[in-house]
Amino acid sequence: MSGESTGYDAADIEVLEGREAVRKRPGMWVGSTGERGLHELVFAVVGWAVNEVLAGRGGSVDVTLTSDGGVRVADDGPGGPFDAARHTGGPDLEALLTSFHAGPELSGRHITDVGQFRAGLFVANALSSRLTAEMRCEGGRRVQEYARGVAVAPPAAAGSATGNGTIIAFWPDTELFETTRCSFNVLEERFRQVAFLNRGLGISLTDERPAGEARALLFRFPDGVRDFVAALDAEAGAAVPPDVIGFEREDPRMAGTMEVALLWTGSGQERIVGFANSRATREGGTHLDGFRDGVAAAVIAYARERGLPTADLDPRDDRIGRSLTAVVSVKLDRPEFLGATRGLLGNTEVRNCVREAVREHLGNWFEEDPERAAEFVDRIGRGVHED
Repeated sequence: MSGESTGYDAADIEVLEGREAVRKRPGMWVGSTGERGLHELVFAVVGWAVNEVLAGRGGSVDVTLTSDGGVRVADDGPGGPFDAARHTGGPDLEALLTSFHAGPELSGRHITDVGQFRAGLFVANALSSRLTAEMRCEGGRRVQEYARGVAVAPPAAAGSATGNGTIIAFWPDTELFETTRCSFNVLEERFRQVAFLNRGLGISLTDERPAGEARALLFRFPDGVRDFVAALDAEAGAAVPPDVIGFEREDPRMAGTMEVALLWTGSGQERIVGFANSRATREGGTHLDGFRDGVAAAVIAYARERGLPTADLDPRDDRIGRSLTAVVSVKLDRPEFLGATRGLLGNTEVRNCVREAVREHLGNWFEEDPERAAEFVDRIGRGVHED
């Protein structure tokens, strides 16, 4: 079909760039203009703050839903130069707020994905009717305000300050979003997960919108995914604090680290959740395949050594995982996600690395506590043979 027959040629092509492109098609950058996209906008700013804190060995990120419909995100990260005139290396805050290309794309095992889209500060700024940014560094404060992604004035000194960090407050644009009211419960669930997966990180969530007293929660978990498994067990109705099995390991073959925790319960249900670089892998992946392989190998090896009935189990029998609650978190320099939703981890080398580590650690635990090990392995055997 020719351009002449349709009346369509190069003059009809609309090229959108930068802020204009983001505001014209907001769903492309945050997933939707509904509640889901609104939360991605919040995750974009919180994700940047979390990575600032983790990189600078800071401690906390504080998120506040303000009474006037805004969101304020404060961190105690290292801070730094606000604008290019004072900049000494790496992208400055003003550049991150006004350009897609302020620096190289963040990647690697030390980067935490809070949202699904990695929208970034530029997208958050462009999709907000108003945004203010404050940087505390070297004893001083510098502040800048934006309107729909455009600076109202240059960064300005705003007096002295103690400590370092950043505060970004923004108001999602009512002209673009179907709703600008965030769900406290959705944010609570995700921030809680991120705190579990990044041991020692503190994330607080405060809601100043309800009439009367504000709601406030603080998430900080010194035992990381072990605390995560204990919480999952408590949600299932366990009355006694569990004895969680857990370990961490770095493996250069997969260019990353793994953190695994597990617990056998009496529920009869399998509850195994996986994460890659703090991103939930709801469709599974090689890290969860490796975990199941390792559990099966450890259970069968232990049973064979002691002549238990479970020794004849097929390693692929999914009943081995019954009554098992576990969290498998890997952090990789080069994660490979499969599918449009990026919910399936595909790094092939991860499977064998996790399998070996789980088999070794669980096997050692069986040897150290043979009575409980025999109880668990026998329970698996009884469950299989009852079927």
